[in-house]
Amino acid sequence: MEFVATCLFGLEKFVGEEIDALGYKRLSTIDGRVTFEGPVEAIAVCNIHLRTAERIFIKLGSFFVGGEDAFDRLFEGTRALPFEQFIGPDDSFPVTGHSVKSRLTSIPACQGVVQKAIAKRLEQVYHKNWFAGGNLTYPVEFFILNDECTLMIDTTGQALHKRGYRPASNAAPLRETLAAALCKIARPREDVLFWDPMCGSGTIAIEAALLMTNTAPGLKRSFAAEKYPLLPASVWKDVREEAKAAIRSDTAFEAYGSDIDPECVSLSYHNARRAGVEGKIKFFQKDALTIGTGGRRGTIVCNPPYGERLMTPAECEALYRKMGKHFATLDSWQIYVLTANENFERLYGRRADKVRKLYNGMLRCGYYQFFKPQNERK
Repeated sequence: MEFVATCLFGLEKFVGEEIDALGYKRLSTIDGRVTFEGPVEAIAVCNIHLRTAERIFIKLGSFFVGGEDAFDRLFEGTRALPFEQFIGPDDSFPVTGHSVKSRLTSIPACQGVVQKAIAKRLEQVYHKNWFAGGNLTYPVEFFILNDECTLMIDTTGQALHKRGYRPASNAAPLRETLAAALCKIARPREDVLFWDPMCGSGTIAIEAALLMTNTAPGLKRSFAAEKYPLLPASVWKDVREEAKAAIRSDTAFEAYGSDIDPECVSLSYHNARRAGVEGKIKFFQKDALTIGTGGRRGTIVCNPPYGERLMTPAECEALYRKMGKHFATLDSWQIYVLTANENFERLYGRRADKVRKLYNGMLRCGYYQFFKPQNERK
């Protein structure tokens, strides 16, 4: 079977590597999605194990929809696909989608055409012209890029960044999938303290602990495809049991999560408990501009305010200047900072050793990486 794993822009590399590690074959990669193939069991394995993907779709097929008769092509191309292999006569199939660089710019119009075409296909197969939709729900998604339309069935339900450990969050939460990518780039190690000094709801430290304990991120939540008859409940049970058995409880990894706001500290601790990693993270109240090394080796990964929802732009600029001055006192610690402020390096007072472009939702950010000692750079 062919599948599509979607993700935030900039995370395609990580999703692809995770798919490779699970033993499946990558077929193609474009912005925000990786296509791969595998057995039907990959639905359970990928939903439970992928850290940086947002959704897993079953790919039904692709076809060209360009030209003057674009809507006719969309209808006929959709009707030609084997929806009956998944959707039964009493199932519902809500349609959503996206269109990029295509003459088919009206999403509602495309939704209507796709839904009518699926209904027509199922009418011919099941010999009935009314679909009550009282049984299972199969969310169908179309994606049109350069007049090439791909139709898919969602297997995930709530997006994969909804791990289940964060029912509440602070005012500017970071997606769990993006936090996992930030941790992977920072390469946490057992003999190096991992510290988020602006922890908010604790997401970065929690994702680092999940990574270092080899805890599958989707282990404690459910998925839409668990109701689909194509995958027996025993498969989901087996994948979960294997994931539980693979958890490394003996790792010496240690993380700190601190914040100037005591409510954030409390929130972070309870989130870590729900994630099952509270034993690997120490949460406490502290101003990020007063932290010290304590004579240890360390890595800082943080997502300070951007001036969008927390602080004003001027307050953020002042914070970045203070961060640059104070973090310079942390010996040879490695520093990783995610922000949407394009002037961050100037404000921080130091050029990053590397900058990776990532997206926090739809907000374009830079992930500024300082991993060489300042005296070495000089």
